[in-house]
Amino acid sequence: MFSNIMIMSKVKIYFVVLLGLLAVSVSAQTVNYENRYKLLVSQVGRAGVGVETLLDKWQAADSTNKNMLSARFEFYFTKSQTEQVVKKSQKKYLGMEPLLSLKDTTGAPVYYFREIFYDDELFAQSLKVADKVALLYPDDLDYRFLKANALIAYEKESPDMAYAYLSDLITENISRKRPWNYEGKKMDDGFFPEAMQEYCRSFYDLGSEAAMNVFFNLSKRLCELYPSNVYFLTNMATYHLVTKNDPKTALKLYNKVLKKVKDDETALRNSYVAASKLGNDKLKEKYRQQLVHYGYIKQ
Repeated sequence: MFSNIMIMSKVKIYFVVLLGLLAVSVSAQTVNYENRYKLLVSQVGRAGVGVETLLDKWQAADSTNKNMLSARFEFYFTKSQTEQVVKKSQKKYLGMEPLLSLKDTTGAPVYYFREIFYDDELFAQSLKVADKVALLYPDDLDYRFLKANALIAYEKESPDMAYAYLSDLITENISRKRPWNYEGKKMDDGFFPEAMQEYCRSFYDLGSEAAMNVFFNLSKRLCELYPSNVYFLTNMATYHLVTKNDPKTALKLYNKVLKKVKDDETALRNSYVAASKLGNDKLKEKYRQQLVHYGYIKQ
């Protein structure tokens, strides 16, 4: 009986040792593949010749590795893209400045922009990888952003799916008990709303009617969730000033911002603009003096 116990103990020890050796082997292979991947990408790009073959081998060696899955996402996402030069009548398109501007036969200006178009099948493949890595590593916000960023790029002026995805992410964040990880580090409570503000800015920069509506709706919801973060209230005011051409409502919201942060530069500058649109010279001077007082403009 005693000898059997000793034999079983040795088997367990050997098994543990074997697992340890396997872990070391997988780790070594992963480092090797990662180094090879970085070298290859530096030479041929993220979707160049040989990248998919290397990723297949890396996946066979370590199918749940974060960096491998991120690289796989980048492969499909990059491969799905085709760049074209398009002409538009507006001076700004998708937040971009034109590559060049010319005039047509009538003398009207025509602007040329670089635009990326996507192959639907390859793009869908990239989203599948993004979903997989998010499922495997649910606490890592980086991998949620992979999908959000891809959707924004893909949808361009009509970010409906991106809006739905970010709305779901906000809902998930409300009920979270654990901190998010980002780039391998645990984030504090302030990181998530700051990240969402960056997305709000992205929609504002897109500038289309649909994108501006997403900008407002996200900002409104986030303002309710994070009332101390005045930039969401500022976003709402800016929406009324820029999109709705409603300086009166905008001014009321900017004043709410200034009650919380009296030297908020954006609120002061835009309040000056709103007062100017209202034709209220006395109010314009009030905000101009405050801008001078806080050092944002010279006397």
